[in-house]
This record gives sequence, structure tokens and C-alpha cells, in this order.
Amino acid sequence: MARMMFLNLPVKDLNRSKAFFSKLGFEFNPQFTDDTAACMVVSEQAFVMLITEKRFHDFTKKKIADTSTHTEALVAISAGSRAEVDAMYERAIASGGSEAMPAVDYGFMYYQTFYDPDGHHWEVTWMDPAALQKE
Repeated sequence: MARMMFLNLPVKDLNRSKAFFSKLGFEFNPQFTDDTAACMVVSEQAFVMLITEKRFHDFTKKKIADTSTHTEALVAISAGSRAEVDAMYERAIASGGSEAMPAVDYGFMYYQTFYDPDGHHWEVTWMDPAALQKE
């Protein structure tokens, strides 16, 4: 049985976050979306729950990381090609994101990184399928 993954991220402005990720091509499951949280569909088994900071406090006793000074995680998602990596990165920057680190190109692997409007660190990665098969 394949496991499902739900990544929960606190956001300051849920509508801004939904608009940002919609521009990157993601859709939201309305069944698990309300005015305090939105379920962003990454794949059939992977979802990102964007949760308002106020609601997020209901799930943890710890402080929410200040993403202007700390990194709480590096969220990596795969892309089907180098061009898709670049396209998603460019849409992220044009939609209010900012560059996290310069692009990295190992030949068999390529990625671009950005911060979303809440400062969460995202990495869009492509790996050459031929290189994966050699492993």
C-alpha cells in the first residue's frame, strides 16, 4: 500500500498563498479547504495543507518558525524536465516568490529553489531518468 503524505505549513494570508500556488499550476481539494486551511494537491498521494497561523497553533505547542530568519524545512518536488523546473521557478518569482539559492546543475540532476510569500523554502528538481536507471 502506498502511503499518503500531508505536509502542513503555516501561512499568514491563506488567500494569498492559494493564489500563489494556483499560479504555479497546483489545484486545491475543496473537500478539505475552508477559511482556515487549504489542501493543495501535489499528486494522488501527496498534499500540502496551507494552514492559517492562528489555526496552526491548534496543532502544536511550539512556536512557529520565523521564516525570515530560520528555515524549518526544504520542501522538494519533482518536475518532468529541466524546462518544467525553470518554468515553475519563473512563475514563482513572477507571482511574489523570491530566489532562495542559485540554480544547481549536476548534469544528471538540476534544480531551482525559491521562497514562497511566507518564506517557506521550495526546491523544484529534475533528474535524468537514464541516470536513475543506472542506479
